[in-house]
Order: sequence, then C-alpha cells, then structure tokens
Amino acid sequence: MRTRKSSPKPTPSAPDEWLRLDRQLCFALYASSLAMTKQYKPLLAALGLTYPQYLVMLLLWEQDGVSVSSLGQRLSLDSGTLTPLLKRLEANALISRRRAADDERRVDIFLSAAGQALREEARKIPPQIACATACSMEEIHSLTQRLHQLREQLSLTTDLPTNP
Repeated sequence: MRTRKSSPKPTPSAPDEWLRLDRQLCFALYASSLAMTKQYKPLLAALGLTYPQYLVMLLLWEQDGVSVSSLGQRLSLDSGTLTPLLKRLEANALISRRRAADDERRVDIFLSAAGQALREEARKIPPQIACATACSMEEIHSLTQRLHQLREQLSLTTDLPTNP
C-alpha cells in the first residue's frame, strides 16, 4: 500500500470546527458538481444531449470506434447504465453500435455523420462554461488537473485511519 501524506490535524481547541458542513471537502465537491451540471443543462439541451450522453460523445470525439467496455471504464459507468444511454444516442442517429469482427462479444461504438457534425456545435460549450465560472481556460485546466490528482489519490487509498 502506498503511504499517505500526513495531513493537518484539527486543533484541539476547536475540534467541532471540522464538523461544519462548509469545511467538508465532500460537500464542496458535491455542491460544485450539482452547480456545474446545472450550467451544462441548457447548453446541452440545445444540442439534444443529456450530460451523460455528452460525456460519451466527448470520448467518441477523442477516439471513434471504442468498445462499450472502454467507454464504461473511462466514465466509471456500469453496463446497466451505459447500454440504455447508448441506445438513446443510437435512436437519435448520433452513433452506431457494431459487433467487433475479431471478437463478437465486443461491441464497438462509432459516430455517425450527425454525431461527428455535432462536435462543431459542442466546441462552443467550454468557453461558455469558462464564462460561467469566471475562470480563464488556463484556470479551468489547472483546477481540472488538481481534481484528477485528487481522484487518483482517493483511488489509491484503501484504508482510512480509524479513530483511537
């Protein structure tokens, strides 16, 4: 197991300060996620996408022809969540699902012409989000990198220390 960096301890004079809601990293991330998704909703509605569908499209715009299992891993979604989402994208003629020629168990996802064309409209979204956050694109990049590091650290942590 990887050793954890030592963390600052609450001061003995104010231990209840660390139990305040506004001091909780988990709540700050949760509330920020809700606020961010709220900002995306009207932008994505104009594209005819839900937020999870947008995430799938982002991955396909990066690399077309990926397997369903790869999409699930990248998005941390199980097949029970991903399959209906992909069916809706296919019904909207944005993607197609095909069995792989070399392994019929694998289903690969491909963008349709309409799905590829939607990318042009989606290019408008990041600057609009930057405007909504009052951050520059560089600040958004930096914050995103820090959140990736946080997620990586949390995925490495298997044991939380117990109270003495």
